[in-house]
Amino acid sequence: MKSPPRSNVNRIRRLTEELADEGFRIADDPVTLGLVHEELDYALHPAVHERRVPSFGAIVEPRIDPSQWDQPTELTITRRPLGKFSLKGGRRFADGLSSWLVRRSDGNDEIAVFDRPAGSERDLVVLAEAMGATIVQRHPSGVVRVVGEYGVLRWDGLTWHHEPPVSDWIDAVAACGHHGDRDVITLLLEFAVHDLGARGIGAIFVYRPDHDLPPMYEVRLPQPPPLRIDRPADLAPLRHVLAQIDGAAVLDASGTLRELGVRLVPSAEAESDIAGFRGMRHTAGRRYSFDDSTATVIVVSEDGPVTVLRNGELIGRSETIGPAEADDSPEAQLIREDLIREAMIRGA
Repeated sequence: MKSPPRSNVNRIRRLTEELADEGFRIADDPVTLGLVHEELDYALHPAVHERRVPSFGAIVEPRIDPSQWDQPTELTITRRPLGKFSLKGGRRFADGLSSWLVRRSDGNDEIAVFDRPAGSERDLVVLAEAMGATIVQRHPSGVVRVVGEYGVLRWDGLTWHHEPPVSDWIDAVAACGHHGDRDVITLLLEFAVHDLGARGIGAIFVYRPDHDLPPMYEVRLPQPPPLRIDRPADLAPLRHVLAQIDGAAVLDASGTLRELGVRLVPSAEAESDIAGFRGMRHTAGRRYSFDDSTATVIVVSEDGPVTVLRNGELIGRSETIGPAEADDSPEAQLIREDLIREAMIRGA
């Protein structure tokens, strides 16, 4: 494996120290870790051409044979040798959507080309698992992600955020059968984390396995199309509408959308007994979950974290890295302001 240019060594060292300070280690193997940090450094500082900042993607040290990639990813993947191009030149072919640089510790780097774009966070989670690899991406939106067995690490320009794999906390969320179908809850969480939270779309899901119980919400919109959380083709329109409508989305036991934009109406008991939690969205979800005992309420924050509420209690939450994610207290606000000032200094 060739060493990175001398001009990049100190920058990569600082990146390694920064991630270590945040308590995050991408790989135990130092060689793989070095490859990931090289590609992550490039994703954070890509070569700009004519004021155009390119997207980028790398598949680092895949452990699963390429002949087994197509079926789990549902992609047709072809591979191209870099030929006489250097690694620096090879990165220019990798858009992180349909074309990817494949980095290997033995030096056999190449370009992988997909038959369709696969660059959403959901796609990256599938790619990492199917290939046994670490995925590094700079999305066209500017968000930088590292995806692997540990979940998703995002850089939004100010802070690092960590979303652990849904499998790490689904057992606590789906422990009780009378709260609905485990598979549906898992799909809802994956959608909340990788489709909504990853795009900064705030939302509330009310999953009601017992739809015969009287609803405790105010319907404000006509009944929506019956989009299903287990039907991949339905996820794009569901994501799109949630980005444009306030209020909660109600789903039945099968994960089918039944109401959209509803106002959650707490009982007098919920208002008096259930304390506020974070902001208005979380408080409304928490109090509703107290009133509707079989429902699972999933709240997505605009800054990424996903919270699961049941019976007025917090039963699960995705985690983030960084001191400013915890709450909206004055102390957290001061930290955010400091981060913004530092970012402005770096960009000056």
